[in-house]
Amino acid sequence: MHSESPTGPGRPKDLNKREAILQAAKQLFLSQGYASTSMDAVAAAAGVSKLTVYSHFTDKQTLFEAAVMATCQAQLPDLLFELPEDAEPEAVLLSIARSFQALISDDESVQLSRLIMAVGNQDPGFGTYFYEAGPQRILAGMEGLLGKFVERGWLRVDDPRRAAEHFFCLVKGAPDYRLLLGYAPALSGEEADAHVRSAVGVFMRAFRP
Repeated sequence: MHSESPTGPGRPKDLNKREAILQAAKQLFLSQGYASTSMDAVAAAAGVSKLTVYSHFTDKQTLFEAAVMATCQAQLPDLLFELPEDAEPEAVLLSIARSFQALISDDESVQLSRLIMAVGNQDPGFGTYFYEAGPQRILAGMEGLLGKFVERGWLRVDDPRRAAEHFFCLVKGAPDYRLLLGYAPALSGEEADAHVRSAVGVFMRAFRP
């Protein structure tokens, strides 16, 4: 993902343009799909030149990955997978679970998931780019964290990667499936907290030494 330094002349303006490009790209990808979204259209929607778009993102795949990554980072920053010395295992997992549940319940995330399912057969690259920029990064962070849990003797996990997948699948659960179908609204308030606590509890019981 292209990074910007906060120092130096013109940097705030550059960062504002980059954010405008990312927002325009997300809207176009969601409304038109990956194949139908051009860099020209993104530039027009962001109010910048095509050259400016390419100066921040070398091609459309890079732009899409950056847009997905920025969305995930807003709810699940890499710092969330760090492990302080005085951390309590259940509290750490609850924090991640709550952030993940909020991410997958967000309107943009729901729209993107539906779009990927709808156009996946016609445009398989769309799903691939999404997975590599979003879920794959999140799984890698969780895998590393669970490895630290094992080192501290908090959990017994033979395959941290698979355990990470189990964790996020528990948090998604039936509520996310009903949400994607349009059968029920996103969980909120006490319902969301009860679901997250239940998922973390099941996970802890499954892998506790």
